[in-house]
Amino acid sequence: PASRKKLGLLEKKKDYRLRADDYHKKQNALRALQKKALDKNPDEFYFKMIRAELQDGVHIIKQPKDEVTPEQVKLMRTQDIKYVEMKRVAEAKKIERLKSELHLLDAEGKNPNKHMFFFDTKKEVQEFDIATHLDTVPELVDRVYNRPTIATLQKETLKGATDPAHLKKLAQQRKNQYDLLKQRIEREKAMFVIAQKIQTRKDLLDKTHKVKVKKETTNGPAIYKFKFQRKR
Repeated sequence: PASRKKLGLLEKKKDYRLRADDYHKKQNALRALQKKALDKNPDEFYFKMIRAELQDGVHIIKQPKDEVTPEQVKLMRTQDIKYVEMKRVAEAKKIERLKSELHLLDAEGKNPNKHMFFFDTKKEVQEFDIATHLDTVPELVDRVYNRPTIATLQKETLKGATDPAHLKKLAQQRKNQYDLLKQRIEREKAMFVIAQKIQTRKDLLDKTHKVKVKKETTNGPAIYKFKFQRKR
């Protein structure tokens, strides 16, 4: 406007006041820190001196260790071994139930049964026919179970599955059951070893003098010989 022309061109508001306020604020903070440092006792101790450490230029606070008494450790060990023993007993029961269902028939890795026949002469050995001797048909000679005699086959009708596809399916199911039984047996053995190792560690909490006789392995705990102490 013509009435304000004498004041000159409009200028943007300067931020020199904001910068001055920020400068004085920082100076006041530095003075407060310097005063705190001068008033501090050089021999003063605080726990962060021993709880902190420098790693790769970064201060790391050390985590305090769990403090437990020997009685608490023994109790925890006892609870651990009780849990493992409970799981091992459960696996043992499942193994017994599977064994009662399968009867360990045709199991892989099982030592084959041997059936020996005795003869008086070599001629009897040469003329020997196992199907005739067992009184069954040649197709059933290789079976170790469910091997009926010829008389039984003549009197009764054949029961059970006879379709080759169905028989193959049943054989696969039986193989799966044996694999499951093998896995449970291995798991039960592993839990037994774990329980023994936990018990050994629990026994080591005793302050009785001991000497290691055998090192710990994957299949067994370490063996220690403890000094005999007469109990009152």
